[in-house]
Amino acid sequence: MTQQQESQESQPQPREAQAPETFPRQDAGTPTPPMVVVDGVRRSFGTGPQAVHALRGVSFEVRRGELTALKGRSGSGKTTLLNLVGGLDAPTAGSVSLDGTDLAGLDEEGRLALRRDRIGFVFQSFGLIPALTAAENVGVPMRLRKIPAKQREERARTLLALVGLSDHTEQRPGELSGGQQQRVALARALANEPDLIIADEPTGQLDSDTGRQIMRLLRAVVRSEGVTALVATHDPALMELADRVVELRDGRIVEAEAEAALTQG
Repeated sequence: MTQQQESQESQPQPREAQAPETFPRQDAGTPTPPMVVVDGVRRSFGTGPQAVHALRGVSFEVRRGELTALKGRSGSGKTTLLNLVGGLDAPTAGSVSLDGTDLAGLDEEGRLALRRDRIGFVFQSFGLIPALTAAENVGVPMRLRKIPAKQREERARTLLALVGLSDHTEQRPGELSGGQQQRVALARALANEPDLIIADEPTGQLDSDTGRQIMRLLRAVVRSEGVTALVATHDPALMELADRVVELRDGRIVEAEAEAALTQG
């Protein structure tokens, strides 16, 4: 394959060639809001004296085109907050908006479309399907949108090349290292050209060097693909790779403007 052909193949497929979207996007002529707005969010589980208050009035924004790190110890409310931003759960009080749309106004079908069309998820445990190859795993979200097979296969190859796995497209998860599996998971999260990537402890099962490589890759993808990322982590060493840091402690925001040293490495 020539260099020109490789360059053409690496280009993202145009949205108009994909299946129609059902989740509303902001019109090009309207003012651009932050990608995510969390306003006075509370989330409690149970009732009465035994209720667990996971989030206690959380407010912050995720700016477009940036990698925002959400840090805090286990039990601080990070995963609960990610589930609310990703439309997997609803707040007890307060509101969550994505691209100017209040998620509370969406029915179940609308939330499904949100997760399918607008958000890419990356999990600590990778979440790959063992029986499928790397390329087939990347293609799963596109299958859900009924993308034609040829286009799906081309997009999967392009994304695996983007994360440095061009030579591993036909390998299954069990044949890949932990770092390689998380690269496949990141490629899968990008499959439907999301506006937002949500990653919950994406380096939690990796050694420190591999984890740093994944975070650097995620930051590079945010830049090259023009997406926004919200990444939960408890690893202080990874904070320097984010554009902003939001700290949760006991369900409350305690810090929200720690700028990263992006010039490092």
